[in-house]
Amino acid sequence: MERGLYIAATGMVAEQVRQDQIANDLANASTPGYKADKSTQRSFGDVLLSNTVSGQVVGPLGMGAEIDRIYTDTTAAPVRDTGEPTDFAIVGDGWFGIQTPQGVRYTRNGQFQLSPQGTLEDALGNQVMGRNGGPVRANADGTVNGQLLGVFNLTNPRKIGDSYVTGAAGGQATGTVRVGALEASNASPAKSMVDMIASFRAYEAGQRVIRTIDSTLQKAANTVGTKPGA
Repeated sequence: MERGLYIAATGMVAEQVRQDQIANDLANASTPGYKADKSTQRSFGDVLLSNTVSGQVVGPLGMGAEIDRIYTDTTAAPVRDTGEPTDFAIVGDGWFGIQTPQGVRYTRNGQFQLSPQGTLEDALGNQVMGRNGGPVRANADGTVNGQLLGVFNLTNPRKIGDSYVTGAAGGQATGTVRVGALEASNASPAKSMVDMIASFRAYEAGQRVIRTIDSTLQKAANTVGTKPGA
């Protein structure tokens, strides 16, 4: 089988993964506290080509590309005031702790609400953790003291959906809580669109390579078929 088909196909698969990642960033460009993903690619090992008659070295041939890794950019985004008493933003390092049925999860999305019992919860109805790990209760007037919220240090955060991440918690972080504000998404719509266009062009280049090789193989097969004695 023509090696070029596999090389082009691996590049197209890598670009499909990259397009999914960029599309997710675009969809969450307005999600509070969202952290964009980044992906890197690497090539497979090169094969050294040589002339089968003379043995002279022709040069290396790449064997295709693949996604090396996808990681989350945890860079803090600008904070904007909302005036809502149950909106919170972390200024600096740290993550809010959320007690879920699956265990403790972490988030930078501080768009919370009050439960009927007067405790702070997220949009999914899960309890927001205080500095001591317990629930955070509102004052009689419906306000919440931001200093009661836990801001946890987290290493190696990994996304699991619904604005949640998991990781190794290591006590209280240095960030401070700002009440009546939300952290914006750090995904840039403009940059994501540029990256998406570049990815589409790379994907289309792989398609053209496959069509060209297919056409060449078809012509070769037809030519061989018309030769006497073939």
